[in-house]
Amino acid sequence: MKSLKTVVFATFYCLTQLAIGQSINLLQNVQDRTQVPLDGLWQIIVDPLENGYYNHRYLPKDNGYFKNAKMKTPSDLIEYDFDTDVELMVPGDWNTEDDKLYYYEGTVWYKKSFDFVQKKGEKNYVYFDAVNYDAKVYLNGAYLGQHIGGYTPFQFEATNILKPKDNFLIVKVDNKRLREGVPTLNTDWWNYGGITRSVRLVSVPEKHIKDYFVHLDKEDSGKISGYVALAGSATNDQITITIPELDIQEKLNVNADGKANFSIKAKPVLWFTTNPKLYAFTIKTATDEVNDQIGFKTITTKGSEILLNGKKLFLKGISIHEEAPFKTGRVTSLEECKVLLNWAKELGCNFVRLAHYPHSEAMVREAERMGLLVWSEIPVYWTILYDNEDTYANAENQLEEMIFRDKNRVGVGLWSIANETPVSKQRNVFLSKLAAKARSIDTTRLITAALDTHSGKEGEKIIDDPLGKIVDVIGVNSYCGWYGGTPQSCPDIQWKNAYDKPMIMSEYGAGALQGYHGDKEQRWTEEYQASVYENNLAMMRKIDFLAGASPWILMDFRSPRRHLKRIQKDFNRKGLISEQGAKKKAFYILQKYYKEENN
Repeated sequence: MKSLKTVVFATFYCLTQLAIGQSINLLQNVQDRTQVPLDGLWQIIVDPLENGYYNHRYLPKDNGYFKNAKMKTPSDLIEYDFDTDVELMVPGDWNTEDDKLYYYEGTVWYKKSFDFVQKKGEKNYVYFDAVNYDAKVYLNGAYLGQHIGGYTPFQFEATNILKPKDNFLIVKVDNKRLREGVPTLNTDWWNYGGITRSVRLVSVPEKHIKDYFVHLDKEDSGKISGYVALAGSATNDQITITIPELDIQEKLNVNADGKANFSIKAKPVLWFTTNPKLYAFTIKTATDEVNDQIGFKTITTKGSEILLNGKKLFLKGISIHEEAPFKTGRVTSLEECKVLLNWAKELGCNFVRLAHYPHSEAMVREAERMGLLVWSEIPVYWTILYDNEDTYANAENQLEEMIFRDKNRVGVGLWSIANETPVSKQRNVFLSKLAAKARSIDTTRLITAALDTHSGKEGEKIIDDPLGKIVDVIGVNSYCGWYGGTPQSCPDIQWKNAYDKPMIMSEYGAGALQGYHGDKEQRWTEEYQASVYENNLAMMRKIDFLAGASPWILMDFRSPRRHLKRIQKDFNRKGLISEQGAKKKAFYILQKYYKEENN
C-alpha cells in the first residue's frame, strides 16, 4: 500500500506537469496595456530547507509563508516575518544583489504589498516577464498557479482576489538545477535566481483583444496576412485593423471561436537591416484597443544563401548573453540592452544571436528598431533528458511562449531549437518534434540549431548531423585554436557540408583577460585571442556555403565552470569586451572583417 506521502506527492507532481505544455494563456503586446508596475523593492525570505512550504513530514503546508501571517496576540507562534526581513530589487537576481547568495541555488520567497482600485467591467492579470526557474504565485494567500522555465513570460488572473487596500503578492522562487530541467544540470552560464524581469498588474476589458499575428504573406508579398483573437467575444463582433501610413482600414467579423483571419493587399516598405522600417498598427473593437509597431519582411533560403526580402544577406553577427554591462548580473533595463546592442552595431553587426535562452522583450524590440536581425533560442542545451516526456513538454512550452511573445517582432529571423546536443535517436526525435511545433505556429521564419561537427580525413570537418535534414539553417560551433588545434592550423581546415543549406558559424573564439598581454602563442592574452580570430577568419573565407557568423561572445560573462582565479574569476573570458566595457584586440579584428563584407 502506498504511503500518504507517496500519494500526495504523486498527485502534486501530476498537477505540476499539467502546467507545462498546455496552450499558451498570455496577452499579446502587454506593453500597450493599462498596467500598474510592481517593480522595486520586495521583501524576501531565504528558505534553503523550504520550511515555508513543507512541514516536518515533507508534506505541503496549508499555512505556509504564502499566507503572510501576522501575530495577533503575544503568545502566537509565527516563525517568519517578511516585513522585518531582507529586501531585494525586482527585477534583479539575488546572486549579485546579496554577496551571501552569490552561489545560492534554492528557494527564496518574494513579497510585494500594494493597493489597487479595480474598475467595473475589467479583468486583471498578474503578469511576470520572467522568473528563474520554478515560480509558485500567491495573491492575498490564494494560490494563483505555477510556471516552470526561467526566461519566458506568464500570467495569472487576479480579478476576484484583488482588494482596494493591502494586497500582498508572494512568489516562491526556486532556481535549483534539475537533471530533467530545461536547461539541465550542466551549463556554461550563471544560474541567476530571482524575479529577473519586470512584474506588472495588467487590466483589460472583459471583452478584449487577446492575441494577434501580423506578417507579410508568405506566398504573396503583395499581401499582409494574419489573425486577431478576442476573449469574451460573440460571433460577428467587429474588429477594425488600421495601418494609417498604408491607407489600410479593414473591418473584420470574428467567428464562433472569437477569431478573425485577414489578408489585405498592400505594398509596404520592407524591413531591412539598413532600413528597419516599422508601421504604426492599431486593432480596435467596441470595447478595446491595442497599438503596436509592425514591420514586414520575408526571410528564406536558396541553396547555401540566406535571402532577406529576396536579397542575399551575409549575417555579420555576434553572440550575446543577457549579462548586464559594467555591474554584471542579469540585464534588468532597456539602457543595458542598448549598451550591448550598440556595441554590436559598433562592431559592424547586422545580426545578433541571443543565446542561450529567450532574452527580454526589451532586447528583442530594441534590436528590431536598430536593424539587427535576431536569432532567438530556447535552453535545450548539451545533455537534456531526450527520452523524458516531461522534459520534452517543458521544452515545447518554452518554445511556444518564446514564439508567442515575439511572433510580431519583424526583427526575429531565426528560431533556434537547440545548442550543441549529442546525436542520438532520442535526441533526433525530440528536436524534430520541436522543429515541427515551431513551424506549426510560425511559417514565416527559419528554423536553426547550433550543431557539433566531426573530423573526416586529416584537416577535414564534416557537417552531417541528422538534424541538418530538419533545420533550414545549420549552425556550427567550432573552436579551432582553443579547444582543438593551434590557431595556425585553422586556415587549412576543409569544410564539407552534407546538406545544400546555408551554414552560420554560430560560435568560434578564444578566452582572453582584457589588459593581459604577451606573445600570440600565450593563452589568455589578448594577442592569443586576436590570433585565433585572424586564423578563423582566414578559414571562414574559404567556406563557400558560409552564410554568416556569430562569434562567441560580445562580452565576458559569469560562469561557475570557470575557476582559474587569476584569469577567469568565475567569468567566461571569451568576450570581445570585458565586463567593464573595455574592448580587446580581437574586437577590432572582427570589426575590420565585417567592414570588408559589403552586403
